Amino acid sequence: MAPETLTATLPPDLVRLNARPAGKADAIGEAAQLLIAAGCIDPAYADSMLRREAVANTFLGHGVAIPHGMVEDRNLVRRNGIAILQVPQGVEWNPGQTAHLVVAIAAQSDSHLAVLRRLTRLMQDEARLTGLFTVDDPSALLAALNEDQPSAAPSAPGSDLAERFEWVVDYPAGLHARPATAWVEAARQSAARLQIRHGDQVADAKALVAILQLGLRAGDSVVVSAEGEDAVAALARMKTAITRLTAREKADAAAAAQKARAPARGWTPPGALPAVAGIPASPGLAIGPIHVLQSAELTVPDQPVSLIEGGNRLHEALTLTRQHLKALADDTARRLGPSEAGIFTAQAELLNDTDLVTLACQLMVEGHGVAWSWHQAVERTAASLSALDNPVLAGRAADLRDVGQRVLARIDPALRIGSMRDLPDTPCILVADDLSPSDTAALDMGRVIGLATAQGGPTSHTAILARTLGLPAMVAGGGALLELANGTPAVLDGQAGRLHLTPSDADVASARAWIDREQARKAEEEARRGLPARTRDGHEVEIGANVNRPDQVAMALSQGAESVGLMRTEFLFLERADAPGEDEQFETYRAMLEALDGRPLIVRALDIGGDKQVPHLHLPHEENPFLGVRGARLLLRRPDLLDIQLRALYRAAKARATSGHALSIMFPMITALPEVQALRAACDRVRAELDAPPVPLGIMVEVPAAAIQADVLARHVDFFSIGTNDLTQYALAIDRQHPELAAEADSLHPAVLRLIRLTVEGAERHGRWVGVCGGIAGDPFGAALLAGLGVRELSMTPRDIPAVKDRLRASDLSALREAALRALDCETADAVRALEGTLEGGEA
Repeated sequence: MAPETLTATLPPDLVRLNARPAGKADAIGEAAQLLIAAGCIDPAYADSMLRREAVANTFLGHGVAIPHGMVEDRNLVRRNGIAILQVPQGVEWNPGQTAHLVVAIAAQSDSHLAVLRRLTRLMQDEARLTGLFTVDDPSALLAALNEDQPSAAPSAPGSDLAERFEWVVDYPAGLHARPATAWVEAARQSAARLQIRHGDQVADAKALVAILQLGLRAGDSVVVSAEGEDAVAALARMKTAITRLTAREKADAAAAAQKARAPARGWTPPGALPAVAGIPASPGLAIGPIHVLQSAELTVPDQPVSLIEGGNRLHEALTLTRQHLKALADDTARRLGPSEAGIFTAQAELLNDTDLVTLACQLMVEGHGVAWSWHQAVERTAASLSALDNPVLAGRAADLRDVGQRVLARIDPALRIGSMRDLPDTPCILVADDLSPSDTAALDMGRVIGLATAQGGPTSHTAILARTLGLPAMVAGGGALLELANGTPAVLDGQAGRLHLTPSDADVASARAWIDREQARKAEEEARRGLPARTRDGHEVEIGANVNRPDQVAMALSQGAESVGLMRTEFLFLERADAPGEDEQFETYRAMLEALDGRPLIVRALDIGGDKQVPHLHLPHEENPFLGVRGARLLLRRPDLLDIQLRALYRAAKARATSGHALSIMFPMITALPEVQALRAACDRVRAELDAPPVPLGIMVEVPAAAIQADVLARHVDFFSIGTNDLTQYALAIDRQHPELAAEADSLHPAVLRLIRLTVEGAERHGRWVGVCGGIAGDPFGAALLAGLGVRELSMTPRDIPAVKDRLRASDLSALREAALRALDCETADAVRALEGTLEGGEA
C-alpha cells in the first residue's frame, strides 16, 4: 500500500475515542488489539511493539506517540495499517512525557512515512493538534491524518489557504537558493501558515528544500496563500519579500549576460595538445601537476540509541554547525565580500528545513541510529534536488551534501572526511568529482593553483567562489578527468574551459609568458587606479562609481572612483516593507556626502516601475510596465514621493553647503520637455521653502525620444546621464531581461551609439556635459568608444574602474574619435566589437 493511501481506507473501528489506559503498556496493548482485530498484524507483533519501547522512545512530542514493532519483526505485519487511540486525560509515556494521541503503526516497508510527516506538520499547528485530543468525531482524526502534506499537491485552487495572491516568477534564473532563503526568512517572521503552490505541487513556505523542490523557473505561475490570525499581514510581508528581489535578480542576470558577450582572451598553446574539455568557470592559467582527489566512499554505521539521546545529539550538531557556518560567512564576507558570504547563509538555512529534520527524526523513530538517519535524510533530499530538470537547482544538491557532511562530523567526528588534507606539498591543479563550497572557500592557495571538476556548472556556488578567489577553474569535465594519473603535467585554462595535458617545454614557456603578461597588466592597473583617466594627449574623463548606500563609498574610492556618478535611491524603497520618511532619506544623503568628502555626488531620484516594482507603494497593475508609469512619470503622479525626496536632498545640500557639497540631482525616464519643466518647478519650490542652495539638475537619457530631442532638453537642464541599458532595450525593442533575447541587447549596437552621439551633439550646443552610467561604461573597449563619442563622465561598478582607467590612459583621444566614427558606420554590434583589435593594434 502506498504511503499516500495508508490511512485512506482506515475504518472507524480502528479509532478509539476517550480511551483511559492505565499506562503506556496498556495503551500499546489497546492499540495493538485494534490492529489485530482488523487483520493488520499477527498477535505476536504486540510484543514486538513493547520491545521497541525498550530500545527507542516512540514519543514524538506535543502529546503524540507512535508505537510500532521492531524492524526485524516486519514479517508479522499482514497488511499496512494504523490504529488511533485518543486519550483526553493523557497517559505517561516516559517521565515528563504525556501522550494524548497514540498512533500505532503497522507497516511492511516505509509506507508509514506519509503519516509521520503529517503528524509532524500537525505539531506545527498547536491549536489544531490540541483540539484533536478531545474531539468527539472520529472523522476529524481521520481527516487530519489523511490531509496531504504541502509537497503533495492540491488539485484545484480551492485547496489554497484563505488569503492568497498569484505571482509569475520573473527571476531570470528562476528560484534558486539565495532568493528562496529570503522567502523562507520572510515566512518565518509570522506564526501564520504559509504555503506556495505551483500547479499540482505545494510547499511549506517555511521549508527551504520544499520550496526548491518546486523547481520554479522564470515564467512559472505560483499561488502564495496564508491562514491564521495574522494571515493578511504575513501575506503582504511575503509578497514584499518576493517582489523586491526582482530588480536584484534581473540586474545580476543582465551583468552575467554582458560578461558572457565579452570577447574571450584565453591562451592558445603553440602546439597541438591533448585536452579534457569542460565548461569555463573562472578565468586564468595554472601550470603544474594534477592531483586527483578520489571520492571517499562514506559508510555510516547504523547504531541505534534512544530517541531522546539521538534527538539531543542531532540538535547539538545542528546548533554547532549553524554557529560554524555563521563564523564562516563572517570570515568569507571579510575576505571575499558579502555576496559570497551569502552562500553560507543559504547553507545554514538548509539546516532549518522542516522536511529534512523531520525525515531524520522519522528514521530515528524507526529505530535507526542518529548519524545513519541524518545521512539518509540528506542523501534522499539531495537526490530529489539532483533529479530536477533544472541545472541551477540541481546544483544545490552539492550545497546540501556539504552542509550535511558538516552536521555528520559533529554527530560523529570519526565520520569527518579529511581527504583535503592529503594534498601534495607542491602546488597542484586539483582534480575532483566535485567540491563543496566550503572546501573551495578554505582551499590553501599555496598548494592549489587551479581547479577542475568532473561535475558542477558555471553557476554553482563553487564556481562563484573560485572566480572570487581568482583561482583558475573549469567544471563539468566529465569522468575522463578522474581517470587521469596523479602527477600528470598540465595547463589549465579556466577561461576556455580546457585542461591541456603533457605540455612541451615550449608550451609551458608560452603559458608562463601569458601569465606574466596578465599579472603585470593587472598589477599596473591596480597601481595606477588612483591616477586620473587622462589620455596620452591630455583629455581627461571623470570616472565615477554606481553605488546604493553610503557604506559602499569607501570601497569605490579605494578602486579609484573620483565621484559617485549614480546613487540608486530606489534601493531605499525596495529593501523594506514601507517607504522611508524624509528624515531617514536626509540622513542617508548626508552620510553619502560626508563619505565622499567634497567629491561629486549625483543622486538619481526614485526610479520605480518597469522591472523594479515596490508592493508597498500600491501601484496599479500594468500589462506592460516598461512602457507605463515609471521614473519621472511616476514621480509627477505621486507628489507625496517626489516632495519628500526633494526635501531630504535639499536639506542635505543645505547641511553641507559650507563644505563644498557637490550634490547634483537627476531624474530618470524623461521623454518630453513638459516633464523636465514640471520637475524643475518642483525643485525650485522645495528649495525656496527650505532656503537651500541651488544644485545642478540633470536628466537620464534612456529612451530614443530624449536622445533625438537632446538639443531642446539641454536648454532646461545642467547635464545628461545616459542609461545605456534602458536606452538599448528601447532602441532595439528587446527586453534586456528576456531569457532568449537578452544576448542580442548589445549596447554597442550602431543604432545605440548613434543615439549617444545625438545626445552629445545636442548637449554641446548649449555647453552641457554628458555622462554614461550604463553597463558599457564599465567595459574598457566600450568606455574608449564613449570617450571618442564625446562623453565626459563614466560611472560604473567599482571593480571595473582600474581597467577602464588604464585603457583610457593608454589611448589618444584622436584615435578614440576615429574609432568612434568607424563604429557609427558599422552595420552590426559584432562589427563594432571587431574594431577592438584594430584599436589596440593602432595604439600598440
